[in-house]
Amino acid sequence: MNFTLQHTDPNSRARTGLIKTDHGEIKTPIFMPVGTVGSVKGVHFQELKDDIGAQIILGNTYHLYLRPGIKILEQAGGLHRFNSWDKPILTDSGGFQVFSLSNTRKMHEEGVTFSSHIDGSKHLFTPEGVVDIQRSIGADIVMALDECTPGTADYRYARESMELTHRWLARGVKRFVETEPKYGYSQTFFPIVQGCVYKDLRQQSASFAASLDREGYAIGGLAVGEPTEVMYEMIEVVNEILPAEKPRYLMGVGTPVNILEAIERGVDMFDCVMPTRNGRNGMVFTSRGIMNMKNEKWKNDFSPLDESGTAAVDHIHSKAYLRHLFVSKELLAMQIASIHNLAFYLWLVGEARSHIEAGDFTSWKKEMVIQLARRL
Repeated sequence: MNFTLQHTDPNSRARTGLIKTDHGEIKTPIFMPVGTVGSVKGVHFQELKDDIGAQIILGNTYHLYLRPGIKILEQAGGLHRFNSWDKPILTDSGGFQVFSLSNTRKMHEEGVTFSSHIDGSKHLFTPEGVVDIQRSIGADIVMALDECTPGTADYRYARESMELTHRWLARGVKRFVETEPKYGYSQTFFPIVQGCVYKDLRQQSASFAASLDREGYAIGGLAVGEPTEVMYEMIEVVNEILPAEKPRYLMGVGTPVNILEAIERGVDMFDCVMPTRNGRNGMVFTSRGIMNMKNEKWKNDFSPLDESGTAAVDHIHSKAYLRHLFVSKELLAMQIASIHNLAFYLWLVGEARSHIEAGDFTSWKKEMVIQLARRL
């Protein structure tokens, strides 16, 4: 993987760049649709490419490891061939999923033991094993195993968790360097910065990650219960240390406003289930604000979902029609809302890129965050 820093906003840390992988190029800042089990829920890959403009998607190590399983993926020739997605893929390490299984997992020096949410079977993730699994999945960008601490963790727990993550990270890097890709194209390994909401821990973790001199870095353990302003502060702390010439990936964040605030603070890559998960439940994001499509107020509104004329939004279906589909419990409602929301997120980061290049990102972003936060 190669990253070229292209433009920097004169009034903030916002920047644009170009990531080159063996499966194609990625223009940053970028939002990555989440394809947990090798698919983005309710959205066909042709729609991801043609209607949404996705440049890269995510796969989830935990879920793909359990089902369909590594043997199937290896027999298929990796996830790209298994699901027929020919653009870049990033896989997370499964650390967040294990974190969410707090009642059925046990952390220890070797790794983490957990019970499958499918059948209750016992499994062990180690830093080395997670690298091996992601080699078999075949993602272009793979993540280190980490412990995702909750935003409410006390200092002692956060420090011990970070130190364990660092020991795991050293082992994961060693395994990655000692092994080779399986399918004839290159892979790259991102460390994950932890440290909870504590400035000194975040500084230590960012410094340790940067010292490993990898091709890119991830910021984890945010948007997990801490106040939003604290999240923004931690992003600033970390990005003061992570090298400017490498891409920075903020994991699992978030709302359109979160994304613009993080871009202003120097983040390049994002993922979140919010566009599809919230879309399936009737929440639609637009350039004018947020709509609950189940509300009575849209019953006789035959205007487009987004009236601003943005290039990425759905101009075919009206608010009234989409509300009708949700009230009727039609599966098409969830599909339309998911496609719309993903297209909007991709449009938003594309607009951010254009305004960074034009040199007016800060003023544009200031106006946009007011609009994006509105409930319509």
